[in-house]
Amino acid sequence: MKTRTFELEGNIVDVVGRRIFPGKVSVADGWITGISEEKVNENHYILPGLVDAHIHVESSMLIPSEFARLAVVHGTVATVSDPHEIANVLGIPGVMFMIGNGKKVPFKFNFGASSCVPATSFETAGASLGVDELSALLAMDEIRYLSEMMNFPGVLAGDPVVMAKLKAAMRAGKPIDGHAPGLRGEEAKKYIEAGISTDHECFTKPEALDKLRCGMKILIREGSAAKNFEALCSLIDEYPEMVMLCSDDKHPNDLAVGHINELVIRALKKGSDFMQVIRSCTYHPVTHYRIPVGLLQTGDPADLIVVDNLERFQVEATYVDGFKVAEHGKTLIHSVEESPSNNFSTNPAQAEELRVPVARGDIRVQKAIDGQLITEEIHVSPLITNGFVVSDPERDILKLVVRNRYHTAPPAVGFACGFGLKRGAIASCVAHDSHNIVAVGPDDDSIARAINLIVSHKGGISIVEGAHEMVIPLPFAGIMSDQDGYSIAQLYEQMDQWAKRLGSDLRAPYMTLSFMALLVIPDLKLSDEGLFDGRKFAFTSLFC
Repeated sequence: MKTRTFELEGNIVDVVGRRIFPGKVSVADGWITGISEEKVNENHYILPGLVDAHIHVESSMLIPSEFARLAVVHGTVATVSDPHEIANVLGIPGVMFMIGNGKKVPFKFNFGASSCVPATSFETAGASLGVDELSALLAMDEIRYLSEMMNFPGVLAGDPVVMAKLKAAMRAGKPIDGHAPGLRGEEAKKYIEAGISTDHECFTKPEALDKLRCGMKILIREGSAAKNFEALCSLIDEYPEMVMLCSDDKHPNDLAVGHINELVIRALKKGSDFMQVIRSCTYHPVTHYRIPVGLLQTGDPADLIVVDNLERFQVEATYVDGFKVAEHGKTLIHSVEESPSNNFSTNPAQAEELRVPVARGDIRVQKAIDGQLITEEIHVSPLITNGFVVSDPERDILKLVVRNRYHTAPPAVGFACGFGLKRGAIASCVAHDSHNIVAVGPDDDSIARAINLIVSHKGGISIVEGAHEMVIPLPFAGIMSDQDGYSIAQLYEQMDQWAKRLGSDLRAPYMTLSFMALLVIPDLKLSDEGLFDGRKFAFTSLFC
């Protein structure tokens, strides 16, 4: 694949000048050398390439080079990427792997320095990034920003380490991303005044408005599990200079179908102003993060897309630095071979380890909410068999287990509802943020088997049902594969559909499962160390 010199004719979308006109774009050696306004024969539209303003590439279960192969088909030319997931497993070497692998393909990954590794002190992670490590990362040209500051209680309390991390980003002159679900009023104001410029965790419009009024930019998120677009899309027209679009987490089967282009189409169908929609996923992320992505201006790199019209918005071609990287739904990027590195050392689980002796009182249960990362805490009377609390699939109260992947330790056991499984079990080592093994199911034997499939492969996602089982190995940090992205998407889709045949009516059972151990999202979560109250930010007991 060589840089090309070429011309394109069509209707040119100028997101800087906010106008559309017929004309010609001239490209030489990957740079736009001229844009002329003139009568042309082509009726398609030429636009800047799309940018995902916040994503964890690792959640696609693909290494960056493979992620790019799928994303460019949908008109994405760049991402603002938090390597938080691999950083929690491998630390700085993991971040460097993401940067290095991403450079091997024509795509613009813009990585951040992950501010919360580990996310909390209430779980076991594989690495830690302190102020010195973050300062070293922020000094790199490849690191564009300080990634989401999840420890909002630390910001509000003025924690010295947290504040030192924020100051390190300010000294480096790089923006700071936020993460403050549900934070409103004076607390939101205090959080923003600490220098934090964005938030992608708003799940209601009133929350977003609170933050917007304090000067914070809102990233409207629509991923595989967290779906906030419907609640927030009206902000595109109401606060056009303060809104961006992002996916946060995108599983491979969803990425194979669409990316940011899907949000553009949905917004247009809702009647949003075309120019405001396009600016939210081109101009705004490029200028906010100061990333080297072209905006279809003379002198810019040729990062652009061609679409058929402004209604269907079907991507006909994608260019990055003048390379044609996708055409008519087919990727033109070749796969990259890499040698995996990992951090995984634990013994197989035994079903007997998962037993929960009965105690007095009701039990606290995590209620999964479809389309959200938050959970609800509910209290239910336990089902007891032979002196042990067991799953109760009739009431959709299933055993939830988190097992330490970094060393052998007793598993943490709790209960969840909302998964709906009537038999079998599913498990995943893609488990935010420390990526221990998380599993759910109605019986201990199935849960143990699902966990042990992951243990045997040192990372992956799995499903069991009776004598049948399936696993997708993820040898890169236990959370990513370098295999063909479309093949991984197909395998994942099979497992997703299988989980639904077991009884789950969640739109994304595995993605929802992956967030059941994310302690920085309330209400109730489970880490490898125990049940955690996300509002009190402290451990709590199973029995109440």
